[in-house]
Amino acid sequence: MSAFTETALLKKLAELNSSQQSIQTLSLWLIHHRKHHAGIIKTWLREIENVPESKKLIFMYLANDVIQNSKKKGPEYGKEFSNILPKVFSHIGETCTSDKLFGNLGRILNIWEERGVYEPKMIADFRAKLNKQNHSNEGNDGKRKNEENNKTKVKRSRTSSDSDDKNTALLFELNGDAEQSPYLPLGDPPEPEELIKALVKIENSASSDAIVRERIANLPPEISEISCLNKLEDKDAAKALANQVNEAVELLNDYNSRLAAEMEERTKLASMLRDFQAEQKELLVQAEKRLEEYKKKLQKMLAVQKEIRDHLSNLPDLTQLPDVTGGLAPLPSAGDLFNIH
Repeated sequence: MSAFTETALLKKLAELNSSQQSIQTLSLWLIHHRKHHAGIIKTWLREIENVPESKKLIFMYLANDVIQNSKKKGPEYGKEFSNILPKVFSHIGETCTSDKLFGNLGRILNIWEERGVYEPKMIADFRAKLNKQNHSNEGNDGKRKNEENNKTKVKRSRTSSDSDDKNTALLFELNGDAEQSPYLPLGDPPEPEELIKALVKIENSASSDAIVRERIANLPPEISEISCLNKLEDKDAAKALANQVNEAVELLNDYNSRLAAEMEERTKLASMLRDFQAEQKELLVQAEKRLEEYKKKLQKMLAVQKEIRDHLSNLPDLTQLPDVTGGLAPLPSAGDLFNIH
């Protein structure tokens, strides 16, 4: 994960687009650097006030994703955003006119209300500020809210060939999980060292413990067969069998607990690998873009280099010019001229 700087943040915000991958990737990066949340939100606020109306919705999608998916890491973003969202909704309500923008922001507010992201009173205040200056839409506010509620119930059945607008709409289709963003989110990508440690731990898991598995396989059959009880001839034999059964139960309970823990670890590892792979894919895309960019720069430089070489080859070689002085005496210097009487 790249280090945090304001310059890096501004670059990422400038490159942000409406695709789910773009919003998701930047959201993960912001959550990873949540210790800088105050500066991040300050920069986000300044930029959303300056971007075109068409991009304000993308900034709000990003804020929604960060607010909802950072809750498991800490409350920093949720609290910090709550302080500036009234100003944001007032700004949008006063400066924007797009019905699409207001409709999608209404869906965000509906989702926040349904999932308890913010208190109903606070969401009502957000909605009032959003619609306060939106005079042309005030009469249709109730109708728009009903339409928003219906649209949030659509099924998650879009294909990869949908347009950017359809892909963006996917971000706000409910999946029934009150603790997650409207689409299936990725987690915080693990550091390589953390991933390696988890992989090594799995190598030493219960299912790889051949010694214990062999002990279980070699348990005597009489400890699991009730019919063997009829063969007991005295009290000592019964006590010996009871001790064997108790040891086997303890062994199996311990091994089953280890297997259950291993299942949890493997589930966690699968999520880590998914998140790590998603991050690497995004980094690969960025690296490919940079490579293409620098290849183009190299081609331009090579073209300039060739032009310079061609220009130099066309210049005359002064050492090969004939002697035009004809053996005449050299011209006098400035000092000689002043010394002439």
